[in-house]
Amino acid sequence: MKTGEKTRVAVVGASGYTGEELVRLLLRHPHAELVAATSRQFAGKTVAEIFPRTAHHSKAIALKFTDASPAKIAKEAEIVFLALPHGVAVDFAGPRLEAGARVIDLSADFRIRNAAIYREFYGHEHGAPTLLAGAVYGLPEIYRDQIREARLVACPGCYPTSILLPVIPLLREKLIKPGSVIANSLSGVSGAGRKAELDYLFVECNESIRPYGVPKHRHLAEIEQELSVAAGSTVTIQFTPHLVPVNRGILTTLYLAPTDIGQDAKRIDAAFHQSYANEPFVRLLDEKTLPDTKNVAGSNFIEIAWRHDPRTGRLIVMSAEDNLLKGASGQAIQCFNVICGCEETAGLL
Repeated sequence: MKTGEKTRVAVVGASGYTGEELVRLLLRHPHAELVAATSRQFAGKTVAEIFPRTAHHSKAIALKFTDASPAKIAKEAEIVFLALPHGVAVDFAGPRLEAGARVIDLSADFRIRNAAIYREFYGHEHGAPTLLAGAVYGLPEIYRDQIREARLVACPGCYPTSILLPVIPLLREKLIKPGSVIANSLSGVSGAGRKAELDYLFVECNESIRPYGVPKHRHLAEIEQELSVAAGSTVTIQFTPHLVPVNRGILTTLYLAPTDIGQDAKRIDAAFHQSYANEPFVRLLDEKTLPDTKNVAGSNFIEIAWRHDPRTGRLIVMSAEDNLLKGASGQAIQCFNVICGCEETAGLL
């Protein structure tokens, strides 16, 4: 991207929570020009009408939602964000790539490299298996160099981000036993998406905390895939997600077995700091502070803390993030910044 130029972008599927966050972030982004936002249900209405909190942007007042064709969107935009449901995004990515656009997909359709594993976890055949090999997993802290050149970026899920960033450095340095990972995660209701279903109505969620997706949540596929890459061997974990009555945020607690029960804590500290000390959106907390969703809600930050339990010999690692930002739209913008070669924090601070 040349100095002073803005990259033309489009959001396909802009009416959901992640789509709304993408629109909001792109409207204020110093290096992006939002040229199209699609939504079948809102076609013809302006962005400001549907998302009143954007009404102070002249672009939001003028820009109307469309139901434009892949070729038209790709002609207008250099980079297309897909904020579509799983199983739907796959039909939109190929035509836009063929038309010359680069694609940043926020669904699960291109996160999993093996089409058979995708079928196992998502219950249907992958719609474009030939595209899987070229998709880059969109976790900038891990795959920054690959994202920079990618034509198709598959942004991670919210739960995977909260697990992968804390665990990958430890697996890479062989500081934990690969088969020891137990993850308990708590997520706000917005993680279910903007849809009218009984389980997610206010009366059903308020004053209620419940597990779901047990024992085989869909996100396990990408979590185990990426942990296996880090470990250099197949990794299987125990993962239990829970729904909690807050709007947004994920808190994850991980229980891990060190490879050496007498492991020097300094090696664990060093692994985290070597990986993330210079990362703009990773907060490594001190020994007196623990992650809290209220400190990351509305931001692209993830907080990480760790403690060794001498009674059990386990390492306890905790993280907190905003599921709609670092877990979705914010991370997508971070990938956009990497692709465009601009400062990685642009539009996110």
